[in-house]
Amino acid sequence: MLDKRPDPEVILARIKADERKESKGKLKIFFGAAPGVGKTHTMLQDANERLAEGVDVVAGLIETHGRKELETMLSQIEQLPLRKINYHGRVLQEFDIDKAIERKPGLLLIDELAHTNLPNSRHIKRWQDVKEILERGINVYTTLNVQHLESLNDIVTQITGVTVRETVPDAILEEADVVELVDLPPDDLLKRLQEGRVYAPEQAELAKQNFFNKGNLIALRELALRITAERVGAQALSYREDQAIQKTWPTTERLVVCVEPNAQAAKLIRAARRMAARLQAEWMAVYVETIKKANLSEIERHYLENNFRLAERLGGETYTLSGRDVVEELIAFARDRNVTKIVIGKDLRSRIKTFFFGSFVDELLRRSGDIDVYVIQGGYDKSHRFLPIIKLEHTSTWQSYLLGVVAVLLCTLFGFAFLPRIGLSTMAMVYLLGVVLVSMRGKRGPAILVSIISVLAFSFFFVPPKLKFVFHNTQYLITHVVMLLVALIVSQLTIKIERQAAIARLRERRTAAMYALSRKLASSRGLDQILQTAVYHIADVFDSHVAAILPDEYNCLTIRANSGADFIADEKEQSVARWVYDMGQVAGLGTQTLPFVPAVYVPLLGKQAVVGVLRVQPVDPERLAIPEQLHLLETFANQTAFVIEVDQLVGEKKN
Repeated sequence: MLDKRPDPEVILARIKADERKESKGKLKIFFGAAPGVGKTHTMLQDANERLAEGVDVVAGLIETHGRKELETMLSQIEQLPLRKINYHGRVLQEFDIDKAIERKPGLLLIDELAHTNLPNSRHIKRWQDVKEILERGINVYTTLNVQHLESLNDIVTQITGVTVRETVPDAILEEADVVELVDLPPDDLLKRLQEGRVYAPEQAELAKQNFFNKGNLIALRELALRITAERVGAQALSYREDQAIQKTWPTTERLVVCVEPNAQAAKLIRAARRMAARLQAEWMAVYVETIKKANLSEIERHYLENNFRLAERLGGETYTLSGRDVVEELIAFARDRNVTKIVIGKDLRSRIKTFFFGSFVDELLRRSGDIDVYVIQGGYDKSHRFLPIIKLEHTSTWQSYLLGVVAVLLCTLFGFAFLPRIGLSTMAMVYLLGVVLVSMRGKRGPAILVSIISVLAFSFFFVPPKLKFVFHNTQYLITHVVMLLVALIVSQLTIKIERQAAIARLRERRTAAMYALSRKLASSRGLDQILQTAVYHIADVFDSHVAAILPDEYNCLTIRANSGADFIADEKEQSVARWVYDMGQVAGLGTQTLPFVPAVYVPLLGKQAVVGVLRVQPVDPERLAIPEQLHLLETFANQTAFVIEVDQLVGEKKN
């Protein structure tokens, strides 16, 4: 009987989650396989029933597409005025989130969740509007088609041949309180399309020739049914846990997908998300940074940033690892996190290239042990080349070359003085020593120059016949080749060591900064001292201008600390700071919410509430482009918020 008792920790976590959800609005999604199955009709029908029960129902935006039956159902419901936007000389209408928040109805109807808002809107996507409205405690009804789910984007493209540009993170569907599947057989849907009950006649004919063919509709219907079935399965699992029923599925499955800074990784991430959903498993996206990948190009950084953001939108955790060997670091991470499955992309290299440079896939399969490895087609890279790309970097100065020439000159003078005593073999070792000493500075150019000059000087001044370039002795020819190889190998190893040391110094600097922040915050007394300590440390770590913005006694946000020159917030930035403070979410530079400001705004999230906002404006905006950096910044902010809350509690007790 004791084994069947519910885990108190699980119960407590569920109670806390329920308490958090109580303060938010409830979300109901009317989910369908395609336009025209009746999602909006079903939503309006349900809304009218709630209206008859006395619920305060308001329509924020409903797309009737001129259908009379929908307009009749909508006429009984109060409609919010739409916001008018001048776009390329045309006046267009958009959902007004401010009017909805000000009206604060009991139930708000918002059609087409995947819609992209017009420029200068608060959010880029409508689902972000819905998320904010839910945070305000307003219940929402909305509609969504299966092809707009982010994790199914490439599958829908493969089935229909149509690339869906507007997508919604799967987490929105998972967090919905109710998902109602609105289903219609393909034949019935095609009949409705033919009758003009979905689109206008001319649009209907075009749609029937492209997206709306029977095969596509059958496949999309299957996807919608599968997604709904997965959600029901998750609910059943949750119920079994609440009732302490013996589990029938393993709950320790963990999955990691190895991503690269290229466009093909997006398909791997979506595949990993689908696999994790079917297995009810936690999943993570990992990028392994090696010495060869230490300096990514601008386009590679862009791809890596987008891939990490995609993984986060789909509900995965993201990690950046550093090490010498990708396979070694990936397997070590997998074992530390008890990962059971690794997802990687297919190796598209030729057999010749694999023979000379090895195969990442083969190496991972050999060393993975009891971890399952899934190799998935990641898409063909048109930039794929037979040979690896060699990046030449300018690392040497004229002083380095001059030092190399001086080294060869000293070796030659040494030979003139001691050659009769030491012999030619020892003299070759003297030149080799000079090559090694110069190569240890880690400069390829001077190392190659010194090796060539050493070979020429040794042959010209000391190898018979002297004062002539004659390479008739095979022994000395081999010596010349060895000098060149030693120069290249030593210089390359030195460069690797220097880069490893640079990465280690960066890590040490971050760890030391976090430790110093924790130590100084712990010893700080008073709000002003705490804020000044946090602001200057964060500015130092992220090379940014930082300002701490907190509410005053009238709940107006004011700047309480600044890392450098005084910052005066304009009306636009004040509105961003207020939104971040009210919603407790990151916004601004590099995010998808209010990205038009030159700084990122991070909430100071305490245990009880949001205590303030950090404004961080990096000198180099790319420094905060990588999710790992943004996560580190959020950790600093949360640590600061915790100390502020403790200080406030101490002050309240004294009073």
